[in-house]
Amino acid sequence: MSADENPLWTRLATRAGAELAPAQHALLARYIDLLLEANQRMNLTRIATRADAELLHVADALTLLPHLPKDAHRLADVGSGGGVPGIPLAVVRPDAQVTLIESTQKKAAFLFETARQLRLKNVTVERARAEDVANSKDRERFNVAAARAVATLDWLAEWCLPLVKVGGRMLAMKGPKVRDELDAGARAARLVGGGEPVLHAVDLPGTSGHLVVDVPKLRRTDKRYPRPPTQSKGKPLGQR
Repeated sequence: MSADENPLWTRLATRAGAELAPAQHALLARYIDLLLEANQRMNLTRIATRADAELLHVADALTLLPHLPKDAHRLADVGSGGGVPGIPLAVVRPDAQVTLIESTQKKAAFLFETARQLRLKNVTVERARAEDVANSKDRERFNVAAARAVATLDWLAEWCLPLVKVGGRMLAMKGPKVRDELDAGARAARLVGGGEPVLHAVDLPGTSGHLVVDVPKLRRTDKRYPRPPTQSKGKPLGQR
């Protein structure tokens, strides 16, 4: 391993059965360059140092690798923001077709430019709300819908699971407080065709309490969901 390669990234990829080549290390490092540079002009992340970005953006994203299909697949990154987890996953899994869903124009523009500069041919950017994408030709066409730091689990179920085909899954990257969201999240998931949430502890050095919430897609989503914002009016699905 050269001095320019991050051993933690390599270890996380290897643990999931993926091989991280020097060129992929270079792309991940360049992604951090672009993210931190753009963050000086717009609010993309509260993480301001390179070391923290290497751990809490790239390495954190790579903790999803064991939960992805082993073969080629389609992945939606819902509320992508600065591109986590979608861009690191697209770099490490070039066989995955990754769609970054981001409704904020400036953030979506950053994602377009970053994908172009990194020459990621397997990345598409949708400048739209997840509800709109789920009611487009992409409804129930993804194997995985992933989200980090977007919303509570009940909202995520309504936004993510309609994107996922039966047999796929939603992967929500969460902290320990997600246990308080599980009951409401499970109710919402059932309404949109999902199964019971399963918690996976994340082994990421220097962090504690990180979890991946894995919700399987068991049946087709009723056409009523996801609700448009004018109908949901800030009330989560299945709220008692």
